[in-house]
Amino acid sequence: MEPQLLHRVTDSVATVVIHHPAKRNAMTAGMWEALPPLLGELAADPAVRALVITGEGGTFCAGADISTLVGSPERAQSLAVLAEEALAAFPKPTLAAIRGHCVGGGAQLAAACDLRFAQEGALFGVTPARLGIVYPASATRRLVALVGPGAAKYLLFSGELIDSQRALRTGMVDEVLPEGALDKRVAEFTRVLVARSQLTQAAAKEFANGRTDRDAHWAEQARAGGDTAEGVAAFLERRPPRFTWTTSG
Repeated sequence: MEPQLLHRVTDSVATVVIHHPAKRNAMTAGMWEALPPLLGELAADPAVRALVITGEGGTFCAGADISTLVGSPERAQSLAVLAEEALAAFPKPTLAAIRGHCVGGGAQLAAACDLRFAQEGALFGVTPARLGIVYPASATRRLVALVGPGAAKYLLFSGELIDSQRALRTGMVDEVLPEGALDKRVAEFTRVLVARSQLTQAAAKEFANGRTDRDAHWAEQARAGGDTAEGVAAFLERRPPRFTWTTSG
């Protein structure tokens, strides 16, 4: 099978699978280019309430396919940045489910997600210093926001890999699961996500990402959307809420 991004939607969760097992799921230029339109399609689908990105088999993503850097590294990097920004801007909760290597462009994609769950034994690295590449400014700022300047400099200056426990301590990942437990935990947690208010999630995502010009917009959405009244009524009636506000609507 050619290197590609596979996807499916099950129980309101879209799963995007990085599929290039011959090169440990390294991202080709075509795969970088395919990600933004795929994310746009999934964002517009009212059936999708959360998104998981993962890798085929035992590896998340070993970075960019180095062969794509020959001749036009600037184009390859620009495609990666566009894909990263599209993932960061996805309006619904996103989670990276990580096994094995999460390196270079793989770490770039994981950092662009809202949350990262990793299997014990996963390895993380940001490796442009090994290739003499200037890491994109947007990706550098996102990494600093995630792990802090000290840990970001360690990763960027050295290109060394860190294990899942160190990644957990630095904030690179949110949870580390024993071998064999990752899929179950991701399924459990995404069931929680899809049961919650998309209104709350969408507003919180923008606020947490630093947007400061939409306070009035979200106040109006809260007044008109109905989720607050439904949440309060469900609490008082001791029943699960039936939230109806959607980013697609």
